[in-house]
Amino acid sequence: MLFTPYRLGNLELPNRIVMPPMTRSRAGAGNVPTALMAEYYAQRASAGLIVTEGTQISQQGQGYAWTPGIHSQEQVVGWHRVTNAVHAAGGRIFAQLWHVGRLSHVSLQPDDTAPVSSSPLIAEGVNVYIDPEGTGPEVGASDKVQHSAPRALSEAEIVQVVQDFAAAARNALEAGFDGVEVHGANGYLINQFIDSQANTRTDGYGGTLPNRLRFLREVTEAVVAVVGRERVGVRLAPLTTLQGAVDDTPQATYLAAAKVLDEIGVAYIHIAEADWEDAPAMPAAFKEALRMVYCGTLIYAGKYTAERAEAALDNSWADLIGFGRPFVANPDLPERLRNGWPLNMPDANHFFGGTSAGYIDYPFAAQNS
Repeated sequence: MLFTPYRLGNLELPNRIVMPPMTRSRAGAGNVPTALMAEYYAQRASAGLIVTEGTQISQQGQGYAWTPGIHSQEQVVGWHRVTNAVHAAGGRIFAQLWHVGRLSHVSLQPDDTAPVSSSPLIAEGVNVYIDPEGTGPEVGASDKVQHSAPRALSEAEIVQVVQDFAAAARNALEAGFDGVEVHGANGYLINQFIDSQANTRTDGYGGTLPNRLRFLREVTEAVVAVVGRERVGVRLAPLTTLQGAVDDTPQATYLAAAKVLDEIGVAYIHIAEADWEDAPAMPAAFKEALRMVYCGTLIYAGKYTAERAEAALDNSWADLIGFGRPFVANPDLPERLRNGWPLNMPDANHFFGGTSAGYIDYPFAAQNS
């Protein structure tokens, strides 16, 4: 099933293999996507669907040096270079819209102000990459520091952030993307509203589960109003406790979140499974329950092999499967998986920042023959 076509909204995908978002920190001055990035994504256009690395919706939404934005005209032009290259290579590409919330540093924020979050809570030991010397991405990511103490967003500021998501979605259309994915996972801003231990608010955005899901609902509705529900996905991480976001009742919380997204009618939910060593497995019953409450497309990502992917598809838990690190080192991953060819191993030294090395220089299988 992994190599059968699939209809996603208005798109016909040639296979069920997704390249999921992976931060690579190669943006240029002004956080503008570069020609190098265009080549990187175009090399991987044989994926059924590409979802870009996290792309900040505003300067306030940035949490790491050299990550691309989609809030200035220069950034839109840069992304248009990327989408043109992917489409010319026969691919399909969504932009992941990202606001990191508290996981930032004052040096990355407007006027060196504090990052924002649902609540003024620090995720101890959670670090971010900064560039205090302004050297650019070519040197690679090395300066990693504890994120700065955040302040809580006011209700009026929440309205502005929702508008920023909508503006970023509009920019994504202008840049030629086929759709957008709202990043609601991995401890970033939307996740900081959803998860009970990251949200201590007592107003309409905190306390009860419906209140904690309100920001997710408002952001998603605003984005859908711009691009249409058939071109919107949302990424969630139900059991992932990355970066300080922990929920006391994750299965109940994320089944409720899935129901909200089903009511809105988004094209897909992208589930990020915990993928570190000894991570908790996502129970089959939980996956079956998600399928029952959400009628759209389900994408799963997290240390999948071809065999695990086929099992997930056969069990109807998933419709599409994301392969993360394998896509870093194997631009022709679908062909390799289809033929059972060996995979290149990624070089972790070049994951974040750097030049073309460990980015666009991995060989295609044909080059090895």
